[in-house]
Amino acid sequence: MADEDDSQKTEEPSERKLTKARSKGQVSSSQEVKSWSVLFGGAMSLAILAPWMMERVTLYIVGFIENAHAVTLTVDVLPLVLSDVLLETGITLAPFFGVLVLLAIVANLSQTGLIVAPSKLKPDFGKISPLKGLKRMFSLRSVVEFLKGVIKLTVLGTVAFGMAIPLMSDIELIADFDVMSVLDRLYVVAIAIFTGAIIVMTVVAILDFIYQKFDFMKSMRMSRQELKDEHKDTEGDPQIKARIRRLRAERAQQRMMAAVPKADVVITNPTHFAVALEYKMEEMSAPRLVAKGVDSLAFRIREVAEENKVPIVENPPLARALYASVELDEEIPVEHYQAVAEVIGYVMGLKDKNAGRTGPTRH
Repeated sequence: MADEDDSQKTEEPSERKLTKARSKGQVSSSQEVKSWSVLFGGAMSLAILAPWMMERVTLYIVGFIENAHAVTLTVDVLPLVLSDVLLETGITLAPFFGVLVLLAIVANLSQTGLIVAPSKLKPDFGKISPLKGLKRMFSLRSVVEFLKGVIKLTVLGTVAFGMAIPLMSDIELIADFDVMSVLDRLYVVAIAIFTGAIIVMTVVAILDFIYQKFDFMKSMRMSRQELKDEHKDTEGDPQIKARIRRLRAERAQQRMMAAVPKADVVITNPTHFAVALEYKMEEMSAPRLVAKGVDSLAFRIREVAEENKVPIVENPPLARALYASVELDEEIPVEHYQAVAEVIGYVMGLKDKNAGRTGPTRH
């Protein structure tokens, strides 16, 4: 069943799935890139710090040898001597190892960025299951990683020591060298080993980075059904969205029809378009459109206007123009001022003449 499910995952992962995976700490990361960064940075820092480190070690050893007669190695003194040696060694190596730690952190952040995944901190007792542990140990991925590690170490060791061995042809003479010469020779050999290792690790890191990216994106692939489900979660069910739009339209229509009785005039096509305008001279700078509709909705606007004795004026060009250019609760634009002013002025004049008349006025 799992194989069948994997075979159906043919679509590239969406940004939403990648974001959710990242929040859980699931990202593409190459361990070989980290190793390469530490190795390369270690070689560079060694090339820079080695002269200082060798000088410090030389001065300490020379000082220790010159004052050896003054040191009595008793049970009480020996721990002090050892602690002094360890402290000096730690101070000498601290900058080098500090650089390695910093490089490891930078190499990780450069690949994944800063990730905050609290779920990773939660205990997962399933991971300590012996059965699951055995399955992980003998899974195809584990076998591939093991073989990759063996091949990498074999090639790495062969190249690195292949470059270092020619420099050690006179190793039997090292016993006759002074301390500084021995350290110089070790420095040259170390640089040769690091150079060979870096060459191999550069190739390995590039290949592994590409492979890890490909493998991660493959594991994140989605089936068509997953994409549809995600789209529903993100955008909402189309049926629900349609119902919401319908409800909003109905509520907007109800509010609009409730505003018709307050209108001062309804301008019609006469049958296809109807727009209702309200104008309170003391409160408004221009007439405002409070309702509009076509066909059945236009007929309903006219009905409500008649029921509430709102004047109805037939002006097809003006009705169509206002319907097309003015939204609900917007004031009419300047280009329609004159035409609307004539209509409202005409209606106001009729109201003054027919103050006692009942029913709607139609012209």
